[in-house]
Amino acid sequence: MLKPAETAKVLKTIEDDGVVAVVRGKSGESMVQVAQAIAAGGVRCIELTFTTPDCLDVIKAVRKACGKTNVIGAGTVLDSETARAAILAGAQFIVAPSTDLGTIELCKRYSIPIMPGALTPTEVARAWQAGADAIKIFPANVMGPKYLKDLAGPFPQCRFTPTGGVDEKTIGEYIKCGAMAGGVGSALVDAKLVDEGKFDELTKRAAGLIAAVKAARG
Repeated sequence: MLKPAETAKVLKTIEDDGVVAVVRGKSGESMVQVAQAIAAGGVRCIELTFTTPDCLDVIKAVRKACGKTNVIGAGTVLDSETARAAILAGAQFIVAPSTDLGTIELCKRYSIPIMPGALTPTEVARAWQAGADAIKIFPANVMGPKYLKDLAGPFPQCRFTPTGGVDEKTIGEYIKCGAMAGGVGSALVDAKLVDEGKFDELTKRAAGLIAAVKAARG
């Protein structure tokens, strides 16, 4: 459970960076190196997805090794039971591909930032009314940045984190169209680069994303 000040700090870090690294990995050891490499490039927010083998152990390992420099969250969280397990393992924020009201309720109970997935205006309204801290627009690449701008019109109170197909070329457009941050997966953490130990390339990619966000914000 986080204190209110810690909850606010997590959200501020995500918003300040403008990038959430969506990471699917094979081991805790390699994910620690990934987190450190990304942080060196300026991206401090790491979302470790439950499609990663032994995800709970990976969350614990990365949080222990990188908790002072990185904000560690859990992604692909489909229900409240999984969310609770992730929180107990050390996750500081929760991301879901869809909106599950039980998951939102549990995260609010423990003061953990929750970013459920939504796409349509009805889904966005439902997620925000249920207490979402930000809304993951997914899959973002199906609709594009202009769609996010259209959503931001009737929902100016909402924070959006478009995810799916977001990369260094497009993240700036999403930021200009009202995104709080962009969720970036393989365009940042390429599995082949991790397998080959080319962590310096991850640092370069992270720096490029941060530069694109800063340029978009003027």
